[in-house]
Amino acid sequence: MQHPLAGKRAVVGGGSQGIGRAAAQALAELGAEVLLLARNPESLAAAVAALPAPAGQKHRWLSVDNAQPEDLATAVAAEVRAWGDVHILVNNTGGPAAGPVLDASPEAFLSAFTNHLLVNQRLAQVLVPGMKKSGYGRIVNVISTSVKAPLHGLGVSNTVRAAVGNWAKTLATELAPDGITVNNVLPGATATERLTAIIDGRAARTGRPYAEIEAEMKAEVPMGRFAAPSEIAAAVAFLASPEASYITGINIPVDGGRTPNL
Repeated sequence: MQHPLAGKRAVVGGGSQGIGRAAAQALAELGAEVLLLARNPESLAAAVAALPAPAGQKHRWLSVDNAQPEDLATAVAAEVRAWGDVHILVNNTGGPAAGPVLDASPEAFLSAFTNHLLVNQRLAQVLVPGMKKSGYGRIVNVISTSVKAPLHGLGVSNTVRAAVGNWAKTLATELAPDGITVNNVLPGATATERLTAIIDGRAARTGRPYAEIEAEMKAEVPMGRFAAPSEIAAAVAFLASPEASYITGINIPVDGGRTPNL
């Protein structure tokens, strides 16, 4: 099929920039109609305007705040009632602030848990009934390679990302009899605003040049470079496609070979 996701509707979190925007682009290229979620209306409108529509799709956006999962779920449910059942959910949220785990406040953990796991949970509760009814369901969580091996200086993120990974595995087992798949894409260092902020933070804390820290990070990757967001999006699009119907409950690192074979 030229457009294997024609007639399918997808919700993509963090869709106004970075990996989320690239994932929306990839799904739209395959024919899916996409609803982008993020906070900034201007960025969302620009992102939707740039999405392709090879199957005549009409894309949408919704300004929501992950810090308010109940309000977010209510807004998405109302949108879906007008739009139709959703077949694909891409959970994608920007990571918590960097820093040692021992320095993190309880509030930092609660905020990250809310923004990541609770939002994922509420979106799944809103959208899975429609997936069951339509006979097609794909949930793809964009997490981090820290699910397999914790990353230095990302204490809160390492903790919460692991929780999301186990939530996804549990959900995959529960939804498998319905033919709904749940998988995780684990990006390595990817050239996004988030990575720039991490490098800036290290540079500020250590007094070292940005370029020096960037070179060190690239040297840790066997391929010697950062990923492009489109490379992460390609894995998301595959897992959302009909061809991935017998793949569920797995973690796919897209990291240039950096993650140990655990």
